[in-house]
Amino acid sequence: MVVWAVELSQYDLQYKPRQAIKAQAMADFLVEVTREALDIPNTRWKLHVDGASNQTFEGARIILENPVGVAYEQSIRFDFSVSKNQEEYEALIGGLILAKEVGASRVEVSSDSQIVTFQINGSYQAKDILLQKYLEKVKELCKSFEEVIIQHVPRERNA
Repeated sequence: MVVWAVELSQYDLQYKPRQAIKAQAMADFLVEVTREALDIPNTRWKLHVDGASNQTFEGARIILENPVGVAYEQSIRFDFSVSKNQEEYEALIGGLILAKEVGASRVEVSSDSQIVTFQINGSYQAKDILLQKYLEKVKELCKSFEEVIIQHVPRERNA
């Protein structure tokens, strides 16, 4: 490395470490690409969320589809241990934040987690304190949209 640094020093090059792509970069890209879809009144963005985990990976998958039909995928990796329900809530929160940042006003959410969707719709109670906090965060995010429809879909349809 030192030899290369000496060789390249005559060219006045500077090394800048590469920054991680933030959610804002993804949101900026979506706004740029889908600008024409934002002008269509009364159209819904479709948001598919799914917590995904195995022995080596804990995370979530988000697919946001604009009214024109262009789908964008995003994966989230957790560096902390979470339960399956927490994964589902994290995926939903991440998807709602992304939809909000791209300017969606109406969102139709599909999730394969019956517990999470029924807690949000009021059919089930969140008894776990941590899940109650997740539920409050989701309800707070939903207030920033004109309409949010959250529906449970079977696991095989949410692939």
